[in-house]
Amino acid sequence: MLIAIIVIVGLSLLVLGHEAGHFFAAKIFGLQVDEFGFGFPPRIAAKKIGDTEYSINWLPFGGFVRIAGERGEFEMLEGGGDPGNPALRNPALPKPITPATPADPRRQFYTQPAWKKSAIILAGVFTNFILGWLFISIVLMVGVPQSLIIAGTQQGSPAAAAGFQAGDIVKGYTNMQSFIDYINAHKGTPVTVVVLRNNKELDFTVTPRTNVGPDQGAIGVALEEGGAPREGVFAAFRDGIVAAWDISIMTIQAFWTLIQQVFTHASIPAGIVGPVGIFSVAEETGSIGLAYLLQFIGVISLNLMVVNLIPFPALDGGRFVVILIEKIKRSPLPYKVEAWVNGIGFALLLALMIALTIRDVSGLL
Repeated sequence: MLIAIIVIVGLSLLVLGHEAGHFFAAKIFGLQVDEFGFGFPPRIAAKKIGDTEYSINWLPFGGFVRIAGERGEFEMLEGGGDPGNPALRNPALPKPITPATPADPRRQFYTQPAWKKSAIILAGVFTNFILGWLFISIVLMVGVPQSLIIAGTQQGSPAAAAGFQAGDIVKGYTNMQSFIDYINAHKGTPVTVVVLRNNKELDFTVTPRTNVGPDQGAIGVALEEGGAPREGVFAAFRDGIVAAWDISIMTIQAFWTLIQQVFTHASIPAGIVGPVGIFSVAEETGSIGLAYLLQFIGVISLNLMVVNLIPFPALDGGRFVVILIEKIKRSPLPYKVEAWVNGIGFALLLALMIALTIRDVSGLL
């Protein structure tokens, strides 16, 4: 339960940090921000400071920001011209969203040059990278307890028959070689190995093979050493940004594999999880230690960065592409076209999340 609460708080902070990136970028450029919300409606309370309304809402899963002119409030024009001139608006079209305070057209999102729009849109993903780097650096400063983790089992091996699973932590060992030496010293003799799984200690009896073939181990497990020694502040930030960059690249590769699999085989690769699966992985990660859980939240932040950079409608990457298109064609896309494209993109993303959730839940049953 505690791990679930930590994950919910951590994910909410990541989403809130993403929106805060948009918020501060807009403020730096002098744009009017109508509202910055903590959580999602329905609203609990709100207070206006300057021209921005700060609200606290009942659903505590992140937050949102409303920047004046961001959603085409004054884009519906008849015959082109200066979009800041209300006289050019077409009265036959639907009324625009009314901002909390009427904004000077020069302080609205749609009137900004392409580079400012791009900076505001990409500020969210930049913030997610910074948060991921920060979490990983904190873990390096604290240090991670050494542990020996089973990464997988070979099919038909003694370990698979005994019931070992990927993610099990071998008790009493912190490096591969000492465990391998112990197993090799007892070939042909049943041995008991204690592992930690979901905060529970499990005893498995396994008999190491006497005849070991090519690419086989005595019991047939793949091992990984976990943990890291404590680092100084500067070393932690240096190694943290390297690790954050490497994780980002691996995440890009994983999502490319996901996209290829979905469009070529109409299936989702194993290892890709949805919202429910995240909590399951977090539960296993948290059972190893709090440092691993913090690292996991940092990895999620980097995943959010990569996902939002995908040039897909309804994501920041898709909005950035729209800005580039408008810059090339030197005129804004019709508001209705952009709204339809974003709506379709959001529906496809929702369908993917539902599919991942169904698979996650079925895996738990």
